[in-house]
Amino acid sequence: MSKHSSPANSVLPVEYRKVAERLFPNDGFSRGQKPDIKAAAEFAKALGAGAEYHRALALNKNSGDYKTFLHQFRTNLDLLIQKTWVEKSEERRKASLHNDIPSFMEKLESGDYPEAIKHFGAILEELSYLFFGSESERESFTEYTFRIDEQMGLFWWYGSKLSSLDELIEKNKSKDDGFLWAVLLLGLCYLTNF
Repeated sequence: MSKHSSPANSVLPVEYRKVAERLFPNDGFSRGQKPDIKAAAEFAKALGAGAEYHRALALNKNSGDYKTFLHQFRTNLDLLIQKTWVEKSEERRKASLHNDIPSFMEKLESGDYPEAIKHFGAILEELSYLFFGSESERESFTEYTFRIDEQMGLFWWYGSKLSSLDELIEKNKSKDDGFLWAVLLLGLCYLTNF
């Protein structure tokens, strides 16, 4: 979703800027900044998903509750895709996104968070297109979503920033899986309750 990003986080409302920039620093993680899991929890609160986020973060990944959470996420994502109205010419794009979900879920379930982050960014890009059409491809898309609803705007801003983790992923090769899971969980919690 990199095409949705705006220079210097200028679209972020002032009340979200500090917490957002702690999670996704303006200059990335290139200057030795360490990923901050606490920033993810603050971001979840700003998204309106704080309680669900803390509950999901505490789940044992081998537990039935974890599997139930992932099932709820997948069910809601499937419903969001199915219920989205698109032009006849876009039906193939919608079906492709729907068919892409199982491989994303496999990455989540196996704990391959670096690949899951990349895959999730692509899913959010397609989902934004289904929701907003060609508006989602404009540089001003994030600003547009903030005008609709600030938390929704913050969510799409988050989606636009996932690709900024690529450098961190390449440098650390799975050393920051806890952070990557925390960042992924933000989007999962938001969409589970969307």
